Amino acid sequence: MIKIVVDELTSEKLTELGNSAELCDASGRLLGYFHPAEDDDYVGYDSPLSEEELARRAHDGGGRTLDEIMADLEKRT
Repeated sequence: MIKIVVDELTSEKLTELGNSAELCDASGRLLGYFHPAEDDDYVGYDSPLSEEELARRAHDGGGRTLDEIMADLEKRT
């Protein structure tokens, strides 16, 4: 993805929006869309698991250590 650095005034205008917007040139031609960055990458995505199930899994722990996973992978090669 290409990164474009905007001037301070444009940055302030975009920050004040607080919402998505269409960006157009002076003639009204659509240039593209602006979507503000979210603090949380997963905003807007719902987990298929209930809050109770997520809490249970966090509490119970489990899984394998990295060393166990690496040993298993080495056996396969």
